[in-house]
Amino acid sequence: MLNQHKILRVLQLISLLKKEPSKSIKFLAGILESTDRTVYRYLDLVKELGFDLQRDSHNHFFIVSEVDNETIDFTNEEASLLRDLLLSSGTKSNLKDALLRKIYLKSEIVIQGNHLLNAHLGKIVSDLSKAITENKQVVLKKYQSANSNTITDRLVEPISFTDNYTSLCAFEVETANNKYFNIERITEVEVLQKQNEFEPQHQLDITDAFGFTTLNGLPFDIDIRLNLRAFVLLKQEYPMVISFVKQEPKTNNYRLKMSINNPKQVIRFVLGLLDDVEIIGSVAFKDYLKNYVITTLENNKSDFEN
Repeated sequence: MLNQHKILRVLQLISLLKKEPSKSIKFLAGILESTDRTVYRYLDLVKELGFDLQRDSHNHFFIVSEVDNETIDFTNEEASLLRDLLLSSGTKSNLKDALLRKIYLKSEIVIQGNHLLNAHLGKIVSDLSKAITENKQVVLKKYQSANSNTITDRLVEPISFTDNYTSLCAFEVETANNKYFNIERITEVEVLQKQNEFEPQHQLDITDAFGFTTLNGLPFDIDIRLNLRAFVLLKQEYPMVISFVKQEPKTNNYRLKMSINNPKQVIRFVLGLLDDVEIIGSVAFKDYLKNYVITTLENNKSDFEN
């Protein structure tokens, strides 16, 4: 209950700060029924969430809207409907966070519930969208690569987002390759004034529901039976697979049948829920999974003995 109370207070604070005029600490403390010290802690949390929190010359605080140049405003009814529709969509969508943030900033609705939208990711999506529209190069600042285990700046020419806006397809200038970059691993985006130079080399390879393209190799057909628990977890983690899942008649079980470009994520999901899933097919996928488990166990045994 204490955490819920804190969340509601922070959401109320965001709602207050995004409306003019700027607010003093004492005013905010009175509205939130908190101490000055508590309000300062909440302000720190607001900054951590990615909002551009500013202080004017009178020591009053306000949130700078990233959409000040937009003229679209929503009525309370329109904003509430849009908010409810977005919140009912798949949980992993950076575009959803960007849209929610615009709704909260450009309408008079009171932020409510326990959905702490990530304003930082929303801004990244917005900046990349602008670069795509204007055909400009960008620098992905301090990109955290899971493959190379490095944190580096990447000069790229953005091409397009994946369907659920979790990744960016872009041409990387240094390697001269088209790659997919996870939005959540981008620290900041710097949109350059330089126009794209390598558009003839741009290639958009469609991803599967797990985020892999044919460039990732190892395509398989999969057929997996899931109980209700596994289905719910799958839907939350990979909302794009929903169209490939069918409920089995008169049961609480579900079947996932689809083609994938790479088994990595599916294997990770299956191994984490062995009591909740059953691998029906394909034969090639079952053989690959079996060999993967055997090889992993042998490698771990070797490491342990050494």
